[in-house]
Amino acid sequence: MGWIIFFIILAVVIIGIVVLYIAGNKMQKKQLAQKEEMLAQAQPATMLIIDKKYMPLKDAKLPKIVMEQTPKRYQKAKVPVVKAKVGPQIVTLICDDAIYDDVPVKGEVKAMVSGIYLVSVKSVRKQKNQQPVVEELDKKGRPKKKKLTFREKMRKQQAQYQQQLKADIENKKTKEQLKADKAKEKKERERAKKITD
Repeated sequence: MGWIIFFIILAVVIIGIVVLYIAGNKMQKKQLAQKEEMLAQAQPATMLIIDKKYMPLKDAKLPKIVMEQTPKRYQKAKVPVVKAKVGPQIVTLICDDAIYDDVPVKGEVKAMVSGIYLVSVKSVRKQKNQQPVVEELDKKGRPKKKKLTFREKMRKQQAQYQQQLKADIENKKTKEQLKADKAKEKKERERAKKITD
């Protein structure tokens, strides 16, 4: 009797893992497609970063249409928000979680922006009176390891996933380019064969 229950539980666990794996693959493909589309529509912009912080979506003062299109359950979720001056206008942008730490406060950046989403940043001029970071040392004179909070660990892992996603996008583009080049060469060879015949 105990073995039957064990095998039933084992079967349920295996089915659950298979379902999660399939669902995860579908979501990853969907995210990859969305990221490609977002990168394709991204526009370069030079901006002065005024402030950045995590805040609930409903408090971020985003355009009304964004709030209408966002499901209710996500409106209270905290997102990385950047307030920046683009030309004469001050705008509120949602920042990619992977680049949030790279965004300098009170610094000028060249950024890629897709709608209200900040995709990437490259620092131009940093804050002049920025204090150097002083690391605490342990008894042996080595820098102390800082304990990360749960949110910082998740952001670090998100940054790793974003880098992997970018590498996958670039890899996919190179594979597609190789296929296109091979197809073009094949067509040229066939055309040359027809001309010689």
